[in-house]
Amino acid sequence: MSACAQPLIIGLTGSIGMGKSTVAGMFEDLGVPVFDADAAVHQLQGAGGALLPAIEAEFPGTTGPDGVDRPKLGAAVFGDEAALKRLEAIVHPAVGAMRQQFVKANRDKRLIVFDIPLLFEKTGTGGLDAVVVVSAPAEDQRARVLARPGMTTEKFEQILSLQVPDAEKRAKADYVIDTGVSLDQTRDAVRQVIAALGNGQ
Repeated sequence: MSACAQPLIIGLTGSIGMGKSTVAGMFEDLGVPVFDADAAVHQLQGAGGALLPAIEAEFPGTTGPDGVDRPKLGAAVFGDEAALKRLEAIVHPAVGAMRQQFVKANRDKRLIVFDIPLLFEKTGTGGLDAVVVVSAPAEDQRARVLARPGMTTEKFEQILSLQVPDAEKRAKADYVIDTGVSLDQTRDAVRQVIAALGNGQ
């Protein structure tokens, strides 16, 4: 690949409990660098995080020595669209800057992955060369999510109501990776996506 060529950028997404983190790990294991948007946010909002002063100034009392107090910040923005927009105006540019650094650091790679939970809901597909949706049967999804500590049926239903339906995500995807099968089968599907995109460059 020539030095001036850019990596193909894969957007990886999927609804709660679909196995997106597992699939992201498979991409990494197979040599494809992954930018984890959630991990970037945790870093920016954790202890000593770069965004703590701005968040504290906008939402007093929501940060401390360990970083953002998630329950307090959540309460400050929950159900308040204007407050949420103010928070996003602080967080999104910083995550975008980290993503650009990641692209620059991996510019010699053939493929890179952006792991974006709310790709269809918030981020959009601009700048992506392909979208991979991780999916599983609804009963598998429900069982996985309800097994999480502190999760209730009500919380699960609320989260689902805020996400683009799985069927719609699958329809918009360039590739769908099924996690309702064995891990080996899922890994094979990841390999096929890497091969298809890598050879297409």
